Amino acid sequence: MGSDLKLSTELQKLSLDEQKAINAAVKAADMAYAPYSHYRVGAALLLENGEIILGTNQENVAYPSGICAERSALFAYGSTQRDLKIKILAIAAKDAQGAPAESCSPCGACRQVMVEYERLQQQAYEVIFFYEGKIEVVKSSTRLLPFPFHF
Repeated sequence: MGSDLKLSTELQKLSLDEQKAINAAVKAADMAYAPYSHYRVGAALLLENGEIILGTNQENVAYPSGICAERSALFAYGSTQRDLKIKILAIAAKDAQGAPAESCSPCGACRQVMVEYERLQQQAYEVIFFYEGKIEVVKSSTRLLPFPFHF
């Protein structure tokens, strides 16, 4: 209970947009398809107009055929909303019991895609991680991938 109170206090320190994005990512994690790893990840993009685009990890018995939550959300955005800028990408992960996972650090492929979408919109967006009762905010995805491929 004490850690829940601490987390509630940490959430209240964030902007309403940041809180909205985190809450959406947490809910999205419940929709993940993770029958093999039991590691459910949700991602939420908050766009400049307040709209939310969700993504979840989607596993497949042929492991390389799945997709991570971050890329799922970003590719959905790229397919539908590229005229609006991304303000925030929130990522939340849950374990098999539905509790916050120990971590939710994006893989290298997701980091590269995150950087590319920042470049496409010519503007950084915040990346927020929510895991094991912790919240971390990074002001740009380029902080997560210091040596990206360039185009």
